[in-house]
Amino acid sequence: MSDAPLFAAREPIFPKRVSGFYRRLKWWIMGITLGIYYLVPWLRWDRGPALPDQAVLIDLANRRFYFFFIEIWPHEFYFVAGLLIMAGLGLFLFTSALGRVWCGYACPQTVWTDLFLKVERWIEGDRNARVRLWKAPWSLHKWRLRVTKWVIWLLIAMATGGAWVFYFADAPTLLRDLVTFEAAPVAYVTIAILTATTFIFGGFMREQVCIYMCPWPRIQGAMMDEGTLTVGYRDWRGEPRGKGNARRRAVAAEVGPALPVRYGAGAGADKDSAAPRLSREGEVLGDCIDCMACVNVCPMGIDIREGQQLECITCALCIDACDEVMARIGRPRGLIDYLALDDRPPVLPGEHAPVRPFGNEAPEDQGAATGVPAPTAAACAGLDADATATTPIEGDPAPAPNAAEQPFTTSHSQDWTPTANWRHVLRPRTILYTIVWAAIGAGLLAALYLRPDIELTIAPVRNPTFVTLSDGAVRNTYDIRLRNKHGEPRDFAFSLTSDDDLALMLEGHAGVTVTVPPDATMLQRAYVIAPPETDAAQDERTTIGFTIRDTASGEEAHRETIFNGRGNNAR
Repeated sequence: MSDAPLFAAREPIFPKRVSGFYRRLKWWIMGITLGIYYLVPWLRWDRGPALPDQAVLIDLANRRFYFFFIEIWPHEFYFVAGLLIMAGLGLFLFTSALGRVWCGYACPQTVWTDLFLKVERWIEGDRNARVRLWKAPWSLHKWRLRVTKWVIWLLIAMATGGAWVFYFADAPTLLRDLVTFEAAPVAYVTIAILTATTFIFGGFMREQVCIYMCPWPRIQGAMMDEGTLTVGYRDWRGEPRGKGNARRRAVAAEVGPALPVRYGAGAGADKDSAAPRLSREGEVLGDCIDCMACVNVCPMGIDIREGQQLECITCALCIDACDEVMARIGRPRGLIDYLALDDRPPVLPGEHAPVRPFGNEAPEDQGAATGVPAPTAAACAGLDADATATTPIEGDPAPAPNAAEQPFTTSHSQDWTPTANWRHVLRPRTILYTIVWAAIGAGLLAALYLRPDIELTIAPVRNPTFVTLSDGAVRNTYDIRLRNKHGEPRDFAFSLTSDDDLALMLEGHAGVTVTVPPDATMLQRAYVIAPPETDAAQDERTTIGFTIRDTASGEEAHRETIFNGRGNNAR
């Protein structure tokens, strides 16, 4: 048997700092989500003297969930179930439209990992400095940097665990009890567990949580199709890779007037549209200069140019890195971009890649040598003036548009334009998800605003089902649960609905009115008596109804139940 380990040791990843639109978007989302998480338990909401004034509170002791003006009772768990279903459908919707956008921007693992990486860069420096520190032997300097980083991580992790428990009790009171060591042991245990998991997952396991612990990378494949927008690499534009050299100026000078071409994703109105990038051997190169910038910024340590991978969380940092490089070399942005797998120019059998604009002296065997065929005469014939462009030479300023917005002419004279992004988002699949998601949300809102403020449930006592009194009357016993959702005590008046003249008695009360405490449930036992000559006393079963009326507002609630009589024994 082999002595090789079953699992390979983790290779540390040191993402490089990057700036750009998606990096700024991630900072904003991180700030908003962390702000919500840490600050929401401290928001106040006045519900009256008998109710908690915390805006968001999961009150397990009293079995309540408070969310600003909304209060969810235990029997209303269908609201929570509906919200969970909406969350699942929302995840399906965003994944089918934009890939793993949740993982890349709003997942707690991503958010806290970004925060920990920010601390790590602040203390240890950018990628190269952290790599050198990792390889350096342990010294006082290395210990000082590591301990400082770990202490800050631990403080963030403790704040994370502490913020979580504040959602389950009054935040100011619990904080005081935690500081004075008077809080319940479960609070300290919960904080310790969440502190440890945040510290380990965000600081040391990072990408391993996403790859090995999270099931979503394996589920997302069923949610995506060829029309889903996700982070990808336009290999037909970037290949073959290479850094190129100064021969572009000479080629541009030889070409003379710019070859009329239609700019598409991979061409673009820039200084290289007529003069291709050439290797030292004269090979026509793609836009990718193999600088590894996309790999160096990836928090998962993958190469997006190798295609879609399970590890990719579509954080789009590689897009920012690649766009920066494209701007430096005068090529259009979008070599790495949010794109769909079906957004590729049409290729005839035997072709290996779309046309790359080249000069009039392009060798006929260019396609065979490089996999990038040169434009044919048919590809350039009949183009109007609007399709032409002037090709500046090396050193002249040149725009670098997003060429995906313009048509592209293949070697077999077919115009092709990538599908607009909004068409990828608004597809039958995503529209169906949106309709179902909105329908569930509308149903929950309707149920929320139509639910009554007073309720009752009735449970007939089955042992015995009825009692025959000394005068021949029949008595049934019922346990009635009353709910008062108002913030003040309310008087509920009872009444019976029946074809017979039945008597109602409430245990512990002289009349038929009871006072229910504010925002509470009250159990009341009631007795219904049928005189011996009534049909209810003689029949086996009779349908009757209980009605309660709020004497203050006039609101009523009604439930029907069964009255058990003597049945066949009565005849």
